[in-house]
Amino acid sequence: MVKLLGISGSLRKGSFNTALLRAAQRVAGPDIAIEIATLDGVPLYNADDETATGIPPEVQALKARVMTADGVLVATPEYNSGVPGVLKNGIDWLSRPHTDISRVFAGRPFAVFGATPSGYGTALSQNAWLSSFKHLGVSLFGGGRVTVSKVHELLDDKGEISDAATLKHVADFVQGFARFIEKSRTD
Repeated sequence: MVKLLGISGSLRKGSFNTALLRAAQRVAGPDIAIEIATLDGVPLYNADDETATGIPPEVQALKARVMTADGVLVATPEYNSGVPGVLKNGIDWLSRPHTDISRVFAGRPFAVFGATPSGYGTALSQNAWLSSFKHLGVSLFGGGRVTVSKVHELLDDKGEISDAATLKHVADFVQGFARFIEKSRTD
C-alpha cells in the first residue's frame, strides 16, 4: 500500500484542485490511499510570530501528516501565471524551523499537478514550483504531467470531475507516482 497526502493549494469551498484530489482518490487503484489536506487555518508566515509563539498547531499537524505519508501530491492552482500564495505560504511554514527541512522534505517523493478554468492549464505554476522543491531537496516525480484546463467544463452537478479522459490521465499519473515511490524504496 502506498499512502499519499494530497495538499490542495486553494482555500475555496468549491476548489477545482480539491476536486482534482478527490478524483485522484477515486481512480488511484486499490493499492494507493490518498488522504486530502487543505491549508485552512494556516496563518500567514511571519518570523516575529514564529519567534514569539513557535510553530502554529495547524502547521504542526500538517507537518506530521507529510512526514507519515509515503509521498506528497500537490494540487496547485495557477494564479496570474504563477503559484498561489496560500500554497507557497503553507510550504514555507512546513520548512520552519529551518532545521526541519531535512525531516520534512529532503528525499521525500513529491508530485505536482493542477487544474484551472483557464485554457492554458497549470504548466506555469507547476514550473514555478521546481526551484522551491529543488531547494527543499524533495524527490520530484517527473513521469508525466497533469495540467487540467477548463476544469469547470469537466464537472458533474456535484462539483466532481467526471470527464473519462481526464480521470484516465489522473489515474495514470497517480499510479506512475506510486511506482516511482515503490522504486525509490528499493534503490
